[in-house]
Amino acid sequence: MGHLNLPASKRSPRQWRLLDLVSAAFFGIVIVFFLLVFTPLGDSLAASGRQALLLSTNADPRQRHRLVALVELGQHQQPIEACPVDAVDHMPCEDPRRNSQLSREMNFYRERHCPLPEETPLCLIPPPNGYKIPVQWPDSLHKIWHSNMPHNKIADRKGHQGWMKLEGPHFIFPGGGTMFPDGAIQYIEKLGQYIPISDGVLRTALDMGCGVASFGGYLLSKDILAMSFAPRDSHKSQIQFALERGIPAFVAMLGTRRLPFPAFSFDLVHCSRCLIPFTAYNATYFLEVDRLLRPGGYLVISGPPVQWTNQDKEWADLQGVARALCYELIAVDGNTAVWKKPAGDSCLPNQNEFGLELCDESDDPSDAWYYNLKKCMSRTSSVKGEYAVGMISKWPERLTKAPARATLMRNGIDVFEADTRRWARRVAYYKNSLNLKLGTPAVRNVMDMNAFFGGFAAALKSDAVWVMNVVPARKPSTLSVIFDRGLIGVYHDWCEPFSTYPRSYDFIHVTGIESLIKHPGSTKNSCNLVDLMVEMDRMLRPEGTVLVRDSPEVIEKVARIAHAVRWTASIHEKEPESHGREKILVATKTFWTLPSASN
Repeated sequence: MGHLNLPASKRSPRQWRLLDLVSAAFFGIVIVFFLLVFTPLGDSLAASGRQALLLSTNADPRQRHRLVALVELGQHQQPIEACPVDAVDHMPCEDPRRNSQLSREMNFYRERHCPLPEETPLCLIPPPNGYKIPVQWPDSLHKIWHSNMPHNKIADRKGHQGWMKLEGPHFIFPGGGTMFPDGAIQYIEKLGQYIPISDGVLRTALDMGCGVASFGGYLLSKDILAMSFAPRDSHKSQIQFALERGIPAFVAMLGTRRLPFPAFSFDLVHCSRCLIPFTAYNATYFLEVDRLLRPGGYLVISGPPVQWTNQDKEWADLQGVARALCYELIAVDGNTAVWKKPAGDSCLPNQNEFGLELCDESDDPSDAWYYNLKKCMSRTSSVKGEYAVGMISKWPERLTKAPARATLMRNGIDVFEADTRRWARRVAYYKNSLNLKLGTPAVRNVMDMNAFFGGFAAALKSDAVWVMNVVPARKPSTLSVIFDRGLIGVYHDWCEPFSTYPRSYDFIHVTGIESLIKHPGSTKNSCNLVDLMVEMDRMLRPEGTVLVRDSPEVIEKVARIAHAVRWTASIHEKEPESHGREKILVATKTFWTLPSASN
């Protein structure tokens, strides 16, 4: 059978395939062009590209160092890039993606673990899409904008217990908690049957595992200032909600290290279903509470294991540890137990089933920055002076009376009194001459990054604010004086990020900003001002204020960096009565958003 003779093609099959590929590529390019130019996808891809470039820049420490140097010199013309949208709630030292690889023993992985600066992208945290200037105090105690932290998990899980619920554009906070579903007000009134809530005897409180901090929020009406803390855990944003409500709070975990407070700071320690295993590890966690609780102070534990089903042994152990440390059991009311700590070293733990012993006399119980927990009882005799509840002055007299622990510094009483007068004068100048928002409803959450004796915070006593007084870990330990005068604060090293969420503070104050990055007793820097001011920007709310006092040379450098972090800044002379060469920089954080957020 013969073959049919068809006309030969003018092109080979290989040539046809090549032509098809070229045509397909051409039409593909045209489609991509239209997508990039005429749709939001183009902006999104461009932003992703910029972020990829940013991350690659920071992947090279030398390149990052050059960028920091250019920003410090004012030679980086563009603002520092924005971080990606998924970083809106980023906390560098409490990053679950990073910390999940660490040991679970004693919740080590939930504690602070900070990346090195060269491992951190140099970028500015954006607000979430739809962010609004926060609801002002005191309305914020009861409601906040849902769009500022659109995390519904707690409302879904805890709404029936009165924690919070979603209503329209707001989260509403009825004031309840797991152990007080009828409200914190009623719960506090119940505690008032056993402890002196309302007469100024108690002022500083620590609320452990605080949830959304309703207990601390409602204690404020009793003139009790509570520091509320919780880890970044499965509830994710509980401390973020507390801060948005205007309640003092920060992120922390009672794990392997001491909490960042000096010894004998709190008049009241409270746990409402905080689930801290107080008697575990030879009662190490109870001993840490004992270190923090002022002699004569009160410990309140509500919830497990207090008279809790199937936790008889744990409840018996808790009572046994308290007895071994000579705590007086004041009351057991349902699932709430109240103890009073002895006022002195009258209790020396002898033979007991938990093996509790006094710490060595060489131990400083106020060492608490990255300091491992100790399985021993802190000696109250290691701290000189009168600081027990009932011996220290009542609130508000204790705010201005020089406490005994001020004498730990040479001429401490004179220095304290001069510092108090100085800050009263300075704050009056800030309010009258610098046109600041201090004293207005726009300012609720305040931070003093270099607090010394807390004079700045004390001068704000008539304002409806609370102040996080930070004593740098590299400087003399004056934080105990701050607590003795009825204020609150923490130790911190400003070469690391702070343990808080983005957009926590309305006003940040710092005197001697360059000293925060110096090696102690040296002119060399441990870190740089650019990273520090990027961290300040992370903590500051949009339209929030920063006030910096320092030498003219440092203020000029800060002004250059302020431009790079998108702040509007002005430089002012110091108050006429002050000596020295200081100048004052006042800056406002602009309210910017990611380009994609407006599409």
